[in-house]
Amino acid sequence: MRRATIILPVLAACSANQEAASDAAESSADLAAESAGPGVSVTAAPGVAFDYRYAFRLPPSAIAGTQEAHAQACEKLGVARCRVTGMRYQLLGENKIEAMLAFRLDPTLARTFGKNAIDAVTAAKGMLVDARISGVDAGANLDRLAVRRAQLADELRQVEADLARPGLTSAERVALQNRRAELREQLNAATDGAVDERKSLATTPLVFEYGSGPAVRGFDASAPLASALDTALGSAQVTLAVLLGGLALFGPPALAFGLAWMLWRRVGRRWHPVAAAAA
Repeated sequence: MRRATIILPVLAACSANQEAASDAAESSADLAAESAGPGVSVTAAPGVAFDYRYAFRLPPSAIAGTQEAHAQACEKLGVARCRVTGMRYQLLGENKIEAMLAFRLDPTLARTFGKNAIDAVTAAKGMLVDARISGVDAGANLDRLAVRRAQLADELRQVEADLARPGLTSAERVALQNRRAELREQLNAATDGAVDERKSLATTPLVFEYGSGPAVRGFDASAPLASALDTALGSAQVTLAVLLGGLALFGPPALAFGLAWMLWRRVGRRWHPVAAAAA
């Protein structure tokens, strides 16, 4: 009986510890999810061409490494499923950097690739500041172009038949020939448009934009002390930068003025005794 009495409190304590650990794990998971930005769930629709755009904010020293990590993630997928189509890295000033990376992805991989990219940014102490996903109904455009091409082809066949009729006047023949040229040009344009729409369905454009700076100050309510410390450090850096700038601006003129004043005093002291003796 005593053994049972001892075991029951131990089991209760273990249960309490497990519940506390579970609550802590859930809290950590929620915090990680908030840091990673909103989870955008886009339902893939047949015939819709999506366009993904993400903007990140990171510490200046982490931008180049994160950009390279995103490029390597694309390379690992292979050129058949992911290609880097553009890159930019600009140093605009002290600790002010802007960068961009553009991809063409297999449509089935675009959303997962974007989520993994957000995780990499969060690991580098950055954050997602903007996410935009837009779609164009390429399937409807293809249907419209198919109808247009069929109409143009029918009219072109009619014009060809009219040109084959005997007894046409020169003016009629010239008018039909001009119309045939117009129809062929319009038919080629419709064909090119259909090709472009199919390309938009075959690959998905995805763009990452990077900007330097800390995670937005004051927005993390779960860490007020860290936010206050970050604000204090930022204020101290600005104050020190202003002091150093003022010293660099006014220091050399002040030094030159001081040297001139000391030289004038020394020359003046030597000149005054000579003048007094002469008097």
